[in-house]
Amino acid sequence: MSEITDPLGKDDVKRGSGIHSLILRARPTLLLVLAAAGLAGGALLQWLAIPSWPVLILVSATVAVLSALVLEILFSLRKGEFGLDIIAALSMGAALWFGEYLASAIIAVMYAGGQFLESYAQKRAESGMTELLARAPRLALRVTDAGLSDIPITRVVPGDKLLVRKGDVIPVDGRIEGGLAVLNEAALTGESLPVRRDPGQMIMSGASNVGDAFEMIAVCSAAESTYAGIVRLIAQARSSKAHMSRLADRYALAFLALTLTIAGLAAFLSADPARIVAVLVVATPCPLILAVPVALVAGMSKSARIGVLIKGASVLEALAAITVVVFDKTGTLTTGEPTVTRIETDLDPDELLALAASVDQASAHTIGRTIVEEAKRRGLGLSKPATVTEVAGEGIEGFIGDRKVAVGGWSFIAARVRLMAQPLGADRRSATIYVAVDGKCAGMILLEDPVRTDAPTAIANLRRSGVKRFTLATGDRAEVASAIGDALRLDAVRAELTPTEKVETVKMEAKYGRVMMIGDGVNDGPALAAADVGVAVGQRNLAAAAEAADVVLLRDDLRHIATSLDIARQSRRIALQSVYSGIGLSVTAMIVASFGYLTPVQGALLQEVIDIAVILNALRAL
Repeated sequence: MSEITDPLGKDDVKRGSGIHSLILRARPTLLLVLAAAGLAGGALLQWLAIPSWPVLILVSATVAVLSALVLEILFSLRKGEFGLDIIAALSMGAALWFGEYLASAIIAVMYAGGQFLESYAQKRAESGMTELLARAPRLALRVTDAGLSDIPITRVVPGDKLLVRKGDVIPVDGRIEGGLAVLNEAALTGESLPVRRDPGQMIMSGASNVGDAFEMIAVCSAAESTYAGIVRLIAQARSSKAHMSRLADRYALAFLALTLTIAGLAAFLSADPARIVAVLVVATPCPLILAVPVALVAGMSKSARIGVLIKGASVLEALAAITVVVFDKTGTLTTGEPTVTRIETDLDPDELLALAASVDQASAHTIGRTIVEEAKRRGLGLSKPATVTEVAGEGIEGFIGDRKVAVGGWSFIAARVRLMAQPLGADRRSATIYVAVDGKCAGMILLEDPVRTDAPTAIANLRRSGVKRFTLATGDRAEVASAIGDALRLDAVRAELTPTEKVETVKMEAKYGRVMMIGDGVNDGPALAAADVGVAVGQRNLAAAAEAADVVLLRDDLRHIATSLDIARQSRRIALQSVYSGIGLSVTAMIVASFGYLTPVQGALLQEVIDIAVILNALRAL
């Protein structure tokens, strides 16, 4: 992979640099070419009956590969890692020691071929994540009074005005300032069709501009942007090691002991030292050292292509075992954007809405903005408010022409009207906003946070994927939570929870199985961390979500969670299939070789067949 600039503003994310990086990337190919050329040349000269040279060429090719392998083993041991590559080294060394030069060269080709296949399989498996990393932006075009200037994205600060040209990648999260934006968000969300973003809308870093140039205002630094979180997440995913991979490392010592025992017994009972070589040759390490990581990385890559980023192989393995799901409500099962559902008034409903919206134009509160948007949607003309006063979180009042209008909760309105009893008609499942006109309660506006359209299908898909229990954990009122739970047929509802109580809910649900917590990644951070797998949804908090959760839903569609669950289960199943079948075949081949039914050359060829079969099976996870 080429060098990639990390948009975190820290060190570059590299897998090497310069000549060293080139050697590392080319090493599997170079070893395979060297070993294959040595085998072909030695075998040809041996067939032509040319003395001395065949042995020299075969030994030289084997020693070159063996030297590279020994260095790799020593490097791994320095890091405290013990792997099965040592069996390949023993088999090459034993073949040279007992004069099986052709077999030793074949083993060298088999090992080099396995390294090449592993390299290819890993690149193939990582392709979905690599596509995301390759898009990491490096520069931004800043707009100032002095003109335009290219700057590193690490120097972008909130408030900077940036020009995004056609074909550019959005450098940081921001808000569209001027012009309509047509963006390709496929690399982030998996959505293949371009999406339209209007002035004032938020946009994510990492999307690309496929329309005309437009200006944007940066709302955060590069380190805090969406793409920075994704790069960190992918870096963690690539370096992670699943429980099954660690288990495979522990199996390595036992498998090595079994191999040496069978080889020693075969040689002792038959008095034929060549059988040691035959047994060592077919003791393939691929089922353990290749199948698990290839299958799991393939699963992560496949999920990335549909817009679901999984933080690591261990997370993918945990995801495969999920049977319980705990949902947050706002922004997860609901849209997080309240809508006006009913207006109760003795006046004309549109008149009451127009008066309330006219005053709410001066408010920055979410509900105030919702009322203004509803009035505009209905095509109502709004007036400019005058003498406006607002009590944060309670209400706002001002003059619309010569009429004094107050909008807010009942306590705010009750202090400004002569009517002391709260009007009937309020619904505890809805947010109720009261409107007073000239000192009299004129009516109320009811708002609800609607259930997401994809939520019912997502829950049905999760049930089909093997999830047995669903729980809603929310800080909202019990009436609201119960209505959502009934509508979606959830198994349990817990309402009016603090963040600490959400964590306790996740821990309580663990008695039913492995728990997945799905939330917005910010307010639900502690609960996401307490679950076996935390899934963050909602693009508004995506940068923070990448830090807080184990899984991030880039495409705002809950249905993809069930798809990623299916992918995880398939990947784990394929990894285990590869391990069990590969180890079984290897042990069987070792026993056959110990009885003298396989020569070292035949064993080497059989070993490669097993290796290729195991790797190809692991790649089925793609």
